Amino acid sequence: MAHHQHNRISYFPQQLIQGIALPQRFTFPFYYEPHPLTRIAAAELQRYLETQTELDHNFGLDADKEGMVIGKMFGVLVVQDAAGKLGYLSAFSGKLAGTNEHVKFVPPVFDMLVENSFFLKEQEVINTINARIDAIEADEGYQRLQQDITQQTAASLQEIAGLKKQLKSNKDNRSKLREEKRQLLTRQQYALAEAELIQQSLYDKRLLRDLEAKWKQLLYELNTQLKQFEAAIEALKNERKERSATLQQQLFEQYVFLNKAGENKSLQDIFSHTVFGKPPAGAGECATPKLLQFAFANGYQPLAMAEFWWGASPKSEIRMHGQFYPACTGKCKPILAHMLEGMEVEDNPFLQVAEEDGKLDVIYEDDSFVVVNKPSGLRSVPGVDIHDSVYARLQHIWGNCEPLIVHRLDMDTSGLLVVAKTPEAHKHIQRQFLQRTVKKRYRALLSKVLDASEGEIDLPLTADLFNRPRQLVCFATGKKSITRWRVVERYQATTRVDFWPLTGRTHQLRMHSAHELGLNAPIVGDDLYGTAAERMCLHAASIEFVHPVTKASVCFEIEERF
Repeated sequence: MAHHQHNRISYFPQQLIQGIALPQRFTFPFYYEPHPLTRIAAAELQRYLETQTELDHNFGLDADKEGMVIGKMFGVLVVQDAAGKLGYLSAFSGKLAGTNEHVKFVPPVFDMLVENSFFLKEQEVINTINARIDAIEADEGYQRLQQDITQQTAASLQEIAGLKKQLKSNKDNRSKLREEKRQLLTRQQYALAEAELIQQSLYDKRLLRDLEAKWKQLLYELNTQLKQFEAAIEALKNERKERSATLQQQLFEQYVFLNKAGENKSLQDIFSHTVFGKPPAGAGECATPKLLQFAFANGYQPLAMAEFWWGASPKSEIRMHGQFYPACTGKCKPILAHMLEGMEVEDNPFLQVAEEDGKLDVIYEDDSFVVVNKPSGLRSVPGVDIHDSVYARLQHIWGNCEPLIVHRLDMDTSGLLVVAKTPEAHKHIQRQFLQRTVKKRYRALLSKVLDASEGEIDLPLTADLFNRPRQLVCFATGKKSITRWRVVERYQATTRVDFWPLTGRTHQLRMHSAHELGLNAPIVGDDLYGTAAERMCLHAASIEFVHPVTKASVCFEIEERF
C-alpha cells in the first residue's frame, strides 16, 4: 500500500479507510477486539516486516537465518494529526536487532543506547569492574590457593582421623593392661604402672593437640592469603552493586511519561505506589507506552491501539505468530493508568456484569453439598470488582447457610462445581482434592486437528508475575502439572478431546493445550492463550468422589453446550 510517511507517522490512503467509523473511545488496552483501523495498520506493518531486508534480527521465521531466535511484540497506534488526517505509528517492545533506532518505528521513551549517554558511560565502568573481578578469579595464584586449601583440608582431616584411630587403639590397650596389672601386681606396683599409663595417655593427647595446631596454623596462613583475594573481589562486587543501583535509579528518573494534559510522571513515581514499590526490569520498554509518548509529544491524538506477536513463540509463555495480544499488566498497567488519564477509554469488560437473575443449574443437592452446572462467564467466587458468582447466588438462595467452596473453575470454564454446606463436608471433600483421589474429566474443543489420539502432558507451570493471571512453563521453578488426554472426535479444523487433569494447577488445561510442548492447539475461544470467541470451549463434564456422610462413591456427569 502506498502511503506518505512523515515524522514516523504513516498516513492511510483515503480509499482504504472510506466508510470506516472512527472509534468513539480509546481502546481498553488489557482486553480488546482490534478496531478495523488498527487491523489495517497492523496488516501494513506485518507486510513491512515480511519484506524488509535491513533488519538484522532473527524472528525464527526463516530456518536459514543465523543468530539467536527472538520473537517480538509490535504495536500500532491509530492517530489523528492536527489537521485531522488519519495515520498510524509503529513500535516494538524492548530493542530490535540490538538497537532502538529504526526509521519505521517511534523512538523509546528514553534511549539509553544513544552515543555518550550516561547509561553507556556508566555501563562501561561497570564492565571494567566485571573485567577486574574476572581477572582476579582467573588469577593462577588465587586458583592455586583454592586448590591448596581444598587438598590440605582433606589431608588434615585424613591425618588427624588416622592419629585419632591410633590413639583410640592405644587407649583400648591401656585399658586391657590396667585390668591385667590389677590382677597381678601389688597395690604399690600397680600405682607405679598406672602412673606410667597416665603419662602415655598425656603424651597421646599432646600428640593430637600438636598435630591439630600444626594443621590449624597451616590452613590459617593459606586462608589469610585467600582472604586478600576475596576481599578485593568483595570490594569490587559492592562497588558494582552500588553503581548499578545508582544507575538504575537514574534510569527510572529519566523515563518520564506524558499524558493528554501534558503532565509528566517518572517511572519511579508511577511504581512507588504499586505492590512492587519500584519499577520491574523492562518497564517502559513496551510498545504501547512508546506509542502514546510519541503521540502526546508530537501533537497527535491517539484513537486506538493494538499489539501483535511476530516470530517464534518464547519457550515459557504462549505467543502465536501474527496474533493480537493485550498490553501486559505488570509493567504497563501502572504506566498506562497515568498516560490514559483524562482520555475517554472503553469500559473494562471484566467489570461488565451480566444481569443477575440469581438462577443456578443445580444438578444435585443433599444436606452435605450441592453440585451446580456453572455457566461460562460466571465466577466461582466474587472478584475484587464483580460480586456475581456461584458463591453469591447460592448465598442469596440459602440465606443463613454460607456456601463453602471446595474447588474452583475459571470464569470462562463451564461445568460441574461442588459446594459444601457444612464444615465437615467441606473438610472431607477438600481432603480428597488435596490427596488427588477426586476423578475429574473435562471436555474441550481444540483449535486444530490433532494427529495423535491420546497421550500425557507433563509441563511444569508457574505464575507470570508481571502478567497475571497468565501462566508460564518453567522447568526450573514450575510446579509439576500432568494431564492425560484422548481424542473424542476430529472435525475439519478442530478436535474434540477429553482431559483428565492429574494435578490441579491454575490454567493447567489451557496451557497444556496451547503450549508448543503440549498439544500446540489452544482451546477454541481461549482469549488468554488463543483467540477470543463467543465463549471458551472448556467444560468440566464429570466428577467422582466419596460422599462425606455415606462414604459411597458418587459420580456426576453433564454434557457440554458447545
